[in-house]
Amino acid sequence: MQTRFSTKAKIFDIVISALAAMFSVGVMLYGVAHFGLKEAWPELVLNVFYIACVIMIWMYFFNYRITTQQFNYWCSISVGITVLLRDILFPPPLAYFSLHLACLALSVFLLCLLTFFYARKDWRSYTKRNLWLICIVDIAIATLYNIDIYIEPINEYTDYMLTEIWIRPTITYCLVACFVTEAKKAAESAGSST
Repeated sequence: MQTRFSTKAKIFDIVISALAAMFSVGVMLYGVAHFGLKEAWPELVLNVFYIACVIMIWMYFFNYRITTQQFNYWCSISVGITVLLRDILFPPPLAYFSLHLACLALSVFLLCLLTFFYARKDWRSYTKRNLWLICIVDIAIATLYNIDIYIEPINEYTDYMLTEIWIRPTITYCLVACFVTEAKKAAESAGSST
């Protein structure tokens, strides 16, 4: 199978990120089996969307039956649904209200960025700065959750929570890594046509 990307650095970057996301999802599925469906069913719902994103990343990477526009749309929708479910509609209880407000504000901002991204007719005009902003905001949300986990007492759920909060930033990093290449191609083709 031929990959969509030609440079070794880009291939390595996307493959390592996708493998990390797959490993994290596997750990969370083990956590669901360990704690039982009654306690961990929300994680199972989130993992369905994470698994869908990982499958689409591999399909896109190997240029298999998915166009760039389909990849853009469905991955943005899947990530947006996880933001809506985990961070806005059913946010985890945090130690401090200020942390909760910061996470909520960043989550709404991230959802707006994703909506703007997949709603654009000319999605190739989305700049690298816009793309990296999606990833940076998601990393900021995960960092705030990480801080909260270390503030609260450690229990048997701590390791699984630390794994779960970093799955989505890994996936958004993969999305950005894929689309930065597309944005670069669009800029090069626009430059060559002038």
